[in-house]
Amino acid sequence: MATPQPKKKTGWRPDLGSIGGVALAVGGILGGLILDGGKVTDVQQITAAMIVFGGTLGAVMLTTPLAVLMGAVRKLSSIFIERAQPVAETIEEIIGYAIQARKQGIVSLEEEAAKIEDPFMRKALNLAVDGIEMSQIRAIMEREMELMEQRGEAEAKAFEAAGGYSPTIGIIGAVLGLMQVMKNLANIDEVGRGIAAAFVATVYGVGAANIFFLPAGGKLRARVRSEVQLRELMLQGVLAIVEGLNPKLIRTRLDAYIVRPASKSKEKPARERQPASQAAAAEG
Repeated sequence: MATPQPKKKTGWRPDLGSIGGVALAVGGILGGLILDGGKVTDVQQITAAMIVFGGTLGAVMLTTPLAVLMGAVRKLSSIFIERAQPVAETIEEIIGYAIQARKQGIVSLEEEAAKIEDPFMRKALNLAVDGIEMSQIRAIMEREMELMEQRGEAEAKAFEAAGGYSPTIGIIGAVLGLMQVMKNLANIDEVGRGIAAAFVATVYGVGAANIFFLPAGGKLRARVRSEVQLRELMLQGVLAIVEGLNPKLIRTRLDAYIVRPASKSKEKPARERQPASQAAAAEG
């Protein structure tokens, strides 16, 4: 009999929502500036960027443990690149293990467990093969999911903290710019240009918070929820195998994790819902 194969990874793909959202937001703001008679160079200021992003980073470092902050930085790429969740493939893999366990016993899965790529699934199945009680397997694996969720929540809060600090740092930058303007009150032309330049820091602070930092925190939360849901599926599948359920029943349970698009077709009229025998007679 063919043994279940390790789950094939579906790989990473660009998150068009994140990429398109940032592009649309930045494009809309700059486009509105240009249509209003301004220039892109009006909001290009190195000093304002240094004040806003340097001050924001310092504030986040003060409020967030360094290990959490480094973890959040490593997750930056996952905001724009997502890993496709292999829900259907995972279900098929679990059903294969369930069929083998039903025919040859759960101990026969020891060799297959060693081939599993996902560490969560591998650990759960190894615990099952070792004869650990269902309650213990559930407690151990659910604790892992809780810790994973807590780490993801902490990393998302690091971005949200940056989104809370950057507007205030932007105001500080604007005040510093106005202080420099006050030194040149005798020159009206310089005063006008200086005031305009001073408010660029505010634009940077508010823009960075609402275009990137706060949305990034929300996106990381969504990523964690997706990962936790996949691990819930794996745990439910392994527990069902330990329980010795029929593979068809296991599939019925796990199919609830598959997100299917809403059907475009409305409910069929009564004449279209006639029994097959009547339909065949009508065709005859």
